[in-house]
Formats: sequence, structure tokens, C-alpha cells
Amino acid sequence: MRPILLQGHERSITQIKYNREGDLLFSCSKDNIPNVWYSLNGERLGTFNGHNGAIWCVDVTWDSTRVMTGSADNSCRLWDCETGKVVSNLPTKTAVRSCGFSYGGNIAMYTTDKTMGQPSEIHIYDLRDSNSIANADPLMVMPAGDSKITASIWGPLDEFIITGHENGALRQWDFKSGDLVHQVKDHNKQINDIQTSKDKTMVITASKDCTAKLFDTATLKHMKTYRTERPVNSASISPLMDHVVLGGGQEAMDVTTTSSRIGKFDARFYHLIFEEEFGRVKGHFGPINSLAFHPDGKSYSSGGEDGFVRCHQFDSPYFEFDFEVQ
Repeated sequence: MRPILLQGHERSITQIKYNREGDLLFSCSKDNIPNVWYSLNGERLGTFNGHNGAIWCVDVTWDSTRVMTGSADNSCRLWDCETGKVVSNLPTKTAVRSCGFSYGGNIAMYTTDKTMGQPSEIHIYDLRDSNSIANADPLMVMPAGDSKITASIWGPLDEFIITGHENGALRQWDFKSGDLVHQVKDHNKQINDIQTSKDKTMVITASKDCTAKLFDTATLKHMKTYRTERPVNSASISPLMDHVVLGGGQEAMDVTTTSSRIGKFDARFYHLIFEEEFGRVKGHFGPINSLAFHPDGKSYSSGGEDGFVRCHQFDSPYFEFDFEVQ
């Protein structure tokens, strides 16, 4: 499994995301320029220039016409995917930590940090309302409560938003009323990442408490736990096999001269149902910050603290592998 190495960022990767077809891969990092790549051959298509700070999150609409990025320069920007031009700039009072388009692509959501006396909030915009975007007047603002939102994602049919928090809480918010519907606290440390399964019936959370957990999307019922010895920064569910991949490593500031051979920065594969680890993939020279399966399940990509994105195509033994139950 020889990876394609995508070298375009000067600082550590914060998030990577495929579009719906999987032909494009979007990456953002602590430098201020998001990139878009051809996932098949690793060719860089272009960059989105305009931010003045680290970029924490990126998302793309289902038809790949609009891209959204959230940054530490206190703004969320909407871009034309084809031309790379800024369509609109939504100023915020604090850094934008996570963002996402609804499945239909008409509603945009982003979350802000709890800093400088400002609360952490969820802002929602209707992209069909040009006046509200021009005046930066959101359709709805939902206060996130006592703990900062560190990750967020839309639920199925755009009915609710699921947020992960600094204190380990997982919350479900009704999009129409803005009410808190469900709250669980199965993690005891910060949630770093939330991703859904292909059919959006399950979500997987990655946490600093060295576990990734699988939840039912509708009820937030805890179903499975995948344990490691190190903080988990990202976790993704395969759309093809009953597999999940976890990535993480030590905290970036604790990494000194650790050799990548020791296996601290491997992508680790677990069986979705049996919670058993069955494989590892080496490569990064620092913690993995973001992972994503290709929508067809035949490859996956990882973005690391070393500033590289690696696209791995699975070999045929991966698809023939049958998990033996003891």
C-alpha cells in the first residue's frame, strides 16, 4: 500500500475532507491557505487565498460548488469551488472551530470558540437569503452552554446538529427550535472529532481520553468503544467494510524526538462490531490530526502534524480479509 504524499502546507494539518464523489480532497492547516487536490493522483488543483489565521475546519457542498472554511482570524468564509474566489465573508467575535453545510447545501452552520469573554455559539445561515449573509445576520444563534464546542456535524435529513465539547459531552440540538434534545457524557476528556457513517445512522467520536466511541445518531445511545494508549484526534467509519480507522498520538507539544518507527503515529484499524484492532499503517512523523475514508471505501487519507496529507489505496488482501471471531 504505497501512499500518495500531498505536500502543499507549511504547517500542521487541521482537517481533511472528501467531496461526495470522492474525486476531490480538501485540506486545511495552521497556515492560512486551504488546498484542494485530485484524490486519484495527488495533483493540487488550487488554493483558496484570503484568510489571515490558522484554519480549523473545511466543508464542501454535495454538488462541490461551494466550500466553507472557518479560521482563527475570526471569520467564516464561503468560496466558489471552481474559481477559488470568496463568495462571502462572515465575521465572528472569536475563532471558528468547526463548520458544515447541511446535506441539501442550503444551510450553513459554524461554531465559535469560548474566548475573550465571548460564549461558544452555533451560528446558522440560510445561504438562499442574500441579505442575511451580506449583513452577517444569522438565521439562528444557539448558545452552546458551559463548555466550548470542539467538533460539530449535521444529523440526517438536516433535522438536528450534533456537537462535541471540551468537557467530553456530546449534545444534540434541534435545528428548527434551537433546543437541546439529548446530552450524553461518555467521554471524560475533550472530543476532537465527530464523523458519521455513510447512511448517517451512527456517529463516531474521537477523544483525548484515548478512546473513540460509536453512538446511535438519533438517540446518542453509546454502542461501541475503541481503546488506544494515546489521545485520539480523529476517527472515521468505512462506507464499505465494518471497519473504523483511528488516528492520533501524543499531544503535539509533547512530541520531542520520537521515532516514527515506534508506532506512536500509526493509523489504527479496528473492527466496527468486535472493537478489536487488526492493522496499523505507518507513515506520519507526528500525530495524525484528521482522517477520512474515501466515499467508495477503497482508500483513505490522513493529515498530520507534520504538514503532509497521505492518500492510501487499499490492496486486494484488505478486501479479502475476514475477521475471525474467537
